[in-house]
This record gives sequence, C-alpha cells and structure tokens, in this order.
Amino acid sequence: MAKKANTEATVEERLQALYDLQSIDSNIDKIRTIRGELPLEVQDLEDEVAGLETRTEKAAEASLALENDIAAKKIQIKESQAAITKYKEQQNNVRNNREYDSLTKEIEFQELEIELAEKRIKEFQLTIENKKEVNATAVERLERTRNEWEHKKNELEEIVAETEKEEQDLLKQSQKAEGVIEERLLTAYKRIRDNARNGLAVVPVLRNACGGCFNKIPPQRQLDINMHKKVIVCEHCGRILIDPKMAGIEEVVEDKPKRRARTTRTKKD
Repeated sequence: MAKKANTEATVEERLQALYDLQSIDSNIDKIRTIRGELPLEVQDLEDEVAGLETRTEKAAEASLALENDIAAKKIQIKESQAAITKYKEQQNNVRNNREYDSLTKEIEFQELEIELAEKRIKEFQLTIENKKEVNATAVERLERTRNEWEHKKNELEEIVAETEKEEQDLLKQSQKAEGVIEERLLTAYKRIRDNARNGLAVVPVLRNACGGCFNKIPPQRQLDINMHKKVIVCEHCGRILIDPKMAGIEEVVEDKPKRRARTTRTKKD
C-alpha cells in the first residue's frame, strides 16, 4: 500500500521534499538526454523500413498480376488465331454469300481481338518495366534505411543497457519521494515541470535571482523565502523558490570594494 503524504510536515520539510524530488527527476532527465533523439530516430527509421517493405511487396504483387494478365492475353491470341483458321475453313464450304459475309465478320472480329490483346500486352510490359525501375530504387533505399535502422537500434540498445539500471533505481526513488509529498503540491510540481523548458520546477535563489529564469528577486521576497514559512513561486516563471542552503549551496558574497576617502585640497595663497 502506498505511503500517504505527511500533511503535518512543516513548510520547510515540504520544500526540502520537493527539492529532493527535483534532484532525482533532474538526474533521470540527464540520462534521457544522453539518449537524445535516438529513440525517435529509431522509431522513424523502423516505420520507414516497414513502409518500404510494404511498397516493394505491393510492387512485386502488381508485377506478378500483370505477368498473369500477359499470359491470359497470349492464350486469348491463340484462341482467336484458332478461331480464324476454323472460320476460313468454313468459308470454303459456304452455300451462299450471306454465310460467307458472316464468317468474314467473325474473322475480322477475331483479328481485332488479337490486335487489342497485343496492344494490351505491350502496355502491360511497359508498366512492368516502369515498376521494376521504381522498385529497384525502393529496394536500394530499403537496404540503406534498414542498415541505418539496425545501426541506430544497436547504438540505442547499448546506451539503454548502460543506463537502464540507474534509471530504474532513480524512478523508484522518484516514486518513493512522491509518496511523502501532499497531492496538491505534487500536482503543482508536475504541472510546473511539464511547462518548464529544462524540467526544473524547484530552484534556489542564486545571486539574488531565480535559478530558473534568472530574473531578480526583490529583497523582501528573498527574506520570506529564507524564513521557510510558506511556499513562494517566482512571479516571472512560476517556479517554486527555495533558499540556496536548502539546496546545499553556500553562496559566496563578494566584498564590495572600499571607497577611497576623498581628500580636500586647499589652494595655496
């Protein structure tokens, strides 16, 4: 059963818990930054490989269908040629001109069928040649993309293998840290983190400025932050502000150069 957040904790304890959570989550962010865009690149390349494979498969299927159409047209030509031979033999045995003319029309029709079939065969053959050229380019691109995908995937697997255990440990720590923070603060923390460019939701005040957006923090507001009496956010970026000591940072205050004493010279009479 998950541990309930301690609602009786002081503001200082709540702020410290938030900063501890921020430190853990920042370390997780660093690990994921090491991977960079690799996961997205690998996914994009995998999708591209799948698309090219589908395209080449469909091109092969289309070429096979056209080859079958060519075979069917060749059979049709042979059948028409056989029919012409038969009709010509029948013309030798006709009894009148009407039968002769009827057979002549049948012969002409079969000749047109042969001519049309031959035309279709040429069109199919031309389409097949075009598809072969396009498919050859696709196959070449597929091979190149597949090699790049495998290289990137191996690279990602190596990085994941190196950082996976550390990331899993940090994720467990993050979940544990979340368990001691009240729901309201945790929700605000996550909302700020999602909107922050660098994932920083809790930042110390450094050199009198917000550690997130670097805008100046008024002295009175800094005093309130150092008192740890309430949760204070930066009025510019909305990040939760803590004093440097809570973050384990000792600020070095530079001594201001002393002003030289002015000397008054008197004019000699």
